Amino acid sequence: MAKRKADTAKVATKRGATRAKPRSSKPKSYQTLTVDVRNQTALIALARPDVHNSFNRTLTAELTAALRAADADDTVRTVVLLGHGSTFCAGADLTWMKEMAGYDFAENLADATAVAMMLQTLNGLSKPTIARVHGAAFGGGVGLVACCDIAIAAQEAMFSFSETKLGLIPATISPYVIAAIGARQARRYFLTAERFSAAEAFRIGLVHDIVPFDELDARINELLGALLVAGPKAQTAAKALIGAVAHRPIDNTVVADTAQRIAVVRASTEGKEGIAAFLDKRAPAWVPDALKQS
Repeated sequence: MAKRKADTAKVATKRGATRAKPRSSKPKSYQTLTVDVRNQTALIALARPDVHNSFNRTLTAELTAALRAADADDTVRTVVLLGHGSTFCAGADLTWMKEMAGYDFAENLADATAVAMMLQTLNGLSKPTIARVHGAAFGGGVGLVACCDIAIAAQEAMFSFSETKLGLIPATISPYVIAAIGARQARRYFLTAERFSAAEAFRIGLVHDIVPFDELDARINELLGALLVAGPKAQTAAKALIGAVAHRPIDNTVVADTAQRIAVVRASTEGKEGIAAFLDKRAPAWVPDALKQS
């Protein structure tokens, strides 16, 4: 692929991820996505490059379905969300927005609810998720970034909460964005709708790392390698733990809940295997063979 296009062939195939024979799955029913499952990683790519991978009704429904399918697939350990072409995601499709201008309240509510459910599905996925961000991430595209557990951006990536320029508000993405960057930063960027750089996105906590574009896939592969050696059930439990503890006072209820959670995990099959493997100085059973040898 040309530079700036998402190099899905490289993700999850380099050192740092399992090298077992890849199993690919490309459902023909998807019109706006490509889905490729390889080496226990689902690569879900927005595939509307001619319109900068913007949302429309079809993409919203298909992305929700693809995320749910990946979450239900026992062969999938991790999910990488990316975009084809020069852009990660430019937000809502202009043609769709023109249609919405003629909708009544009930029709607007139905469409907004579908987008909100897509974001909630991504945010609530039980498996680790990584956003691979290049080019522009505007509007709802920034919401996708904020919903992922880990976000890695190319140095040239640009971001914007562009809604207020159109007389709109970033409503459905706001819970996830504010959780990522805080209310103080949201008060600036939601109101100005200004564009900001990958460096600024890193500073305010929207992305975890920024790298040169040519190193984007290598960095993601390093993270995939780290994710695949951790316990899958422990990762699911850790995600639930964060949701249960974040932004709550450290009172007796929270303290008791955390004790209950670690007790359950310690008594689980995976927890016992992890401790036994550590004491035996061997890799746990869930680690891919290729990583056991590396």
